[in-house]
Parts: sequence; structure tokens; C-alpha cells
Amino acid sequence: MNRSNQCQTPIIDALEAWVSTNHAAFYTPGHKRGVGMNSSLVDRWGADVLKWDLPELPGLDNLHAPTGIIAAAQALAAETFGAQQTWFLVNGSTAGVIAAILATCGMGDKIILPRNIHSSAIAGVIHAGAVPIFIEPEYDRELDLAHSITPAAVKFALEQHPDTKAVMVVYPTYYGACGDLAAIAEIVHSYQIPLLVDEAHGAHLGFHADLPPAALSVGADLAVQSTHKLLGALTQSAMLHVNSPRIDIERVSRALRLLQTTSPSYLLLASLDAARQQMALHGEELMAKTIELARIARERIERIDGLSTLKLDAPTPGWKYLDPTRLTVTVTGLNLTGFEADEILTESARLPQHPGFSIVAELPSVRHLTFIISLGNTLADIDRLVAGFTELASNYNRYRQLNLTSIEPPTNIITQMAITPRQADRSHHISVPFDRAVGKISAESICPYPPGIPVLIPGEIITTVALTYLQKIIDLGGEIAGCSDPTLATLRVVVE
Repeated sequence: MNRSNQCQTPIIDALEAWVSTNHAAFYTPGHKRGVGMNSSLVDRWGADVLKWDLPELPGLDNLHAPTGIIAAAQALAAETFGAQQTWFLVNGSTAGVIAAILATCGMGDKIILPRNIHSSAIAGVIHAGAVPIFIEPEYDRELDLAHSITPAAVKFALEQHPDTKAVMVVYPTYYGACGDLAAIAEIVHSYQIPLLVDEAHGAHLGFHADLPPAALSVGADLAVQSTHKLLGALTQSAMLHVNSPRIDIERVSRALRLLQTTSPSYLLLASLDAARQQMALHGEELMAKTIELARIARERIERIDGLSTLKLDAPTPGWKYLDPTRLTVTVTGLNLTGFEADEILTESARLPQHPGFSIVAELPSVRHLTFIISLGNTLADIDRLVAGFTELASNYNRYRQLNLTSIEPPTNIITQMAITPRQADRSHHISVPFDRAVGKISAESICPYPPGIPVLIPGEIITTVALTYLQKIIDLGGEIAGCSDPTLATLRVVVE
């Protein structure tokens, strides 16, 4: 990597030149560099940042056909992240995942996916008219966590469906588990098809030897990363990387032209430019500090009675690496569900008698709380996290006995595809009461959120097992998203 080149910030420099120009603005956006913005927002944000909210003015390039500063910034990002070509995304990793599927699959084409794929991949299947072939990920019953799909499962699926056009995997999972991607890539490539990776939670991988390897470095043909999730970019900014001749570059560009806005936010683009420069110049140092903070947190939390943290004691076929910056704490030893612990810790932020700590987790689940530790965290954050758990262990586990009913995870729910997701999406739909939905065809994705892993997708037959699981999640304090009625009083089904 050429560090002198990586010092450049093409988008930021061009925006700064426009911001410093004294001119009369007769172009969008309507607030005209902040002058017309509601003063209450200007007072909170500051007038200077609004001057950077510019459209595609001369010299600011075109996201859909870049030849100037955006092209230069994307080339620098490709070098930093080990890609042949990189695209900046302003519609999040969702746009990238959908584009990856559109670029590799057409109407009726098969694509192999893990059942714990993000809902954006289901949207991609619908848009493409593809036929999903689901693989069950490795499931740890003791931890109640789904990990990655195994190489053996991928091999079996391809033997059963040799006409498959692409395979997509999640790497890492929401909990930081990474499967044996190199072995999966070797199997997939033996069929001369591409391996697509939803690496939304892995933009930081590859910047330190103690982190799992980045997807592109172990054989992925295409990877989508949420730069905003782990690095220093604004929410909704992401990148799509390609590193293989198995991917048609023009098809990716065409797909993104369909999916991304024609009025991209230059605030988002500038943040991607800045995040790339930061990691190129200081990534190893920043990740070393982040890994150390996570180590301190894990070590101190493990000393608290009733709590344990997710650790990789021995690799398995579906779990080869664990991202050390992802902290998952099991709280059931305190006779609390993860949802209850999350509510207590979050509400404590509003209680004057507990001014010393307030904790908001990334993901509550039935048995765990998961925290993202990133380059933006500090030792003070870790101190607050440990103080919060100490308080929780001291005062909230004495007066009850937690009896969790058996809840099969969404990856173990047996479903049957009656029609393709696209056919279901394009069909006529009606709403039916919850207790009358069994046996009908789902018209929508229905999933606990976060992390947005569907239990039912359009085209699948609704089963009693699936609905029982969803209802239990609600009863335990979780939320259901992706469907028209999050209370599950009614469900949208296909009119047959």
C-alpha cells in the first residue's frame, strides 16, 4: 500500500474548495448551505456542517458514473481493503447486498444462502427473481447461538444443486463468529461460480493480526462492508468490494444505478473518504487499542458472578474465528433474559440515583447482550460497562428464578417454499388473524429484530412452529420487524 497516496482525501478536498467559495446558491438542496434550515437544527448541528451538504456540482463527480474525485477515492479504498474495484454506497450495505445478488443471479436462477442471512438478501432474491436454496448454519444449543454454515453443508448443497449461480455467506455473524471462509471459497470456486460475502460487520477485519482475516483475503469474490458500523463513517455509508473476474463489473454498476439515489449525500461520501484514510494510515494502531479495550472488558466481566462472555475455546466447522472486538455477555446466570437486562441498563441512564453509568447494547437476545467495541470507544466506556454489570449482578438477581422455556431458534424452524419470494411479493395479499395463518403462504418477511434474520420469508408456508417461536420472542420482550403488523395480531398472506 502506498502510504503517501493514502494521505489523500479527494472528496473532502473538493468539498472544502466549494465550501470556501463565496457564491450565490441557486441549486439544491433547498436550505442553501444551511441558510434556510430550521434554526433549531442549525443551533444543534452548527452552521458549518450544513455548508458541506452539496449536490453534484462541477468538480464533485457523479456517483453513478465516476471519473473524478469519487473514482479517485474509490480507487484508494480498493487499495486499502484489498479489492480490484470498490464502490461507495450511500444506501447502506442493504444496497450492496441486493446489488451483489442482482449482478450474479437472474430470474429463476438458484442462489445458496444461510438461513440466518440478513433480510436485505431476501430483498435481493425478490428483486432478482432468484430461487433461494437455504443451508442451516451450525447451531450451538448450549449457547443458543447460530454460527456460520459449514464447508460440508455448502458442498452438499452444490452437489444437490449444481446449476446454482452464486453462494452468499454471512461473515462475521452478528456475534462475531467467522466460519471457514477459505474452505468454502475453494468448494464454491470448483463449480466456477462466485462467493458473495455479507461482511457488513467486518469492515475492520484485516487491519490487525489478532482479528479474523478479511473476506477478500481468503477467497471471497465480492464483499459488502458497512463502513459505518465499525469504522469512522456516518450511518448509512458502506462499500462494495470486488476482487475476482468471476464478477461482472458492469452488472454491479448497473445494479447500483438501480438501487442508489441520484442525489447522494456528500456528507456520507466524505465520511467514507475520511474513514478509508484513517484506516490506511492508522488502522493497525487503532485496532490494537480496540482489541485491548475488548480484552479488558471481557476479563473484568468474567469476574462478576453470574456472567460469562462468548469465547472460542476450540474451532468448529462453522466457527473458525471470533472477532475479539465483539463482546457477547450471557446474563441468564443473573436470572434475567437479555431483553430484561437491556431494559434495566438502558433505563438506568434516566435515573438520577445512578448517574455514574448508562449502557446501551447493540443487540439484546433471549440469553445474551451483545456490545460492539470499536475505535470510537474509550477506557471510560469500559469502566461504565463493567460498573453497570456489577450493579446488575448486585441488585437484580435475588428475587426470582428464571425458567426459560425451550425456544428453537429461527435456523431450526422447518419451512417449505411454496412459491418463489418474487412470486409471493407480486401476488395479491390480504391480512389474516394470527390464529388463522397456519398453512397459508407468507407474503412478507417476519423476523425478530435486531439482527434482521427472517423466520418466515415471502413464499414460505406459515407453520405452527414458526409462529410459536415468534410469539415467545415477543413474550420475552423482543420485537418483530419486517412485517406490516409488528404485534403479530395479523399477518399478510398470499391469496391463493
